[in-house]
Formats: sequence, C-alpha cells, structure tokens
Amino acid sequence: MALVKLNNNGVKNATAFGSITGLGSMVFIKKLTASSSATLSFVGGASGVVLDNTYKEYFFTFNNMHPETDNKSLTLNLSIDGGSNYNVAKTTTFFYAYHDEGNNAASLDYNSGKDLAQGTGEQFFILGIGNDNDQSGSGTLHLFNPSSTTFVKHFIANSNSYEATNNTQNCFVAGYGNTTSAVNAIQFKMDSGSIASGDICLYGIA
Repeated sequence: MALVKLNNNGVKNATAFGSITGLGSMVFIKKLTASSSATLSFVGGASGVVLDNTYKEYFFTFNNMHPETDNKSLTLNLSIDGGSNYNVAKTTTFFYAYHDEGNNAASLDYNSGKDLAQGTGEQFFILGIGNDNDQSGSGTLHLFNPSSTTFVKHFIANSNSYEATNNTQNCFVAGYGNTTSAVNAIQFKMDSGSIASGDICLYGIA
C-alpha cells in the first residue's frame, strides 16, 4: 500500500495506480485530418464531437500543420450557434520567441499586431508557417469550460513553427472569448489559402 498526494492536498491509499480515483484523465474525442482543407471545425453534437458540459476542459493537439501557400498562419475562432457563425468577441495577448538557422537573429517579443481587443475575427496562434516539404507547425490549445453560462471562455495556446524564413518560432497566446453563452464549436483555418496537410485531435479532460 502507498500513500498518494493529490492536487487538492488530500491523501489516498492506493495499492496500484489504477485504483486511484479523483485524478484527471485525458479522453480522446475526435481527430480531423487536413487534405487541402479550407477549414477544420469541431462542432459539438455533430460527427461524434463532444464540446459541452461533459468536460470542464478541452485539449487540442496540432500535428505538422502544413499550408498550401508559403508563410501562412493558423488561426482559430469560436461559435455559440453550432458553427453558423464564428464571431465571438475575444481579448487576447500574444508573444513569441524566434531563432534563425544561421544563428544571426533571435528575439523575444510582444506582438501587438496579433492580439485582439474585443475582436470578433480570427485569432492567430501558429505564425508564418513555410510550405517547403519539410516545414510545418505544431502545438496545443486548452479551452476551459466552454459550456459555462456564467463565465467568459478562457483559452491558452502554445505552438512552434518552422517558419518560411527558416526560423524556429515559438508562439504563446492566451485570452478569453467574451461571452457568457455556451461555446459549442471551434474552427481552425489558415489566414489565407488552405491547410494542405496535418491533423488536429480533440480530447476532454475528465
């Protein structure tokens, strides 16, 4: 028997890991694969997508997102009407670090051109992805309690891209969808052109 300390500072007895209760787990929900796709959308209640009060946190992974057009950025937007409109007002913050292959340039900057202040348009979160055969962008996104009808909808994204100018670029985005209506759909697309390839997986955090 072992004593296990939980995040809430409680202690439980456990004889095996599988016997521990009260710990969060990640539950796979849906995978979307791009193939010259204009958009990739997760709509709650459609095509096996869960995006409701089943989970208080939803987690997305982005694997080798590759644009058809050079130097394009992956964006996101939220919907409260099942994907009829992706136009939730968002207030966000955006900063990034980059370093080039030749070791000639590196920086850590706040990017005021990519943040939003009650903007209803797309939020950039993987910047400047190149479309050479070996270039892509990958990352993660947390969306917290989208079904709440009390609180705004917080999200945090972290990504890295093999940028068109041969930089590695690590982007950090956080903010909230400023609505107390339930968010029940989320859409991803390049700022222009299509997503040539890559996949996005959705998980619920139990």
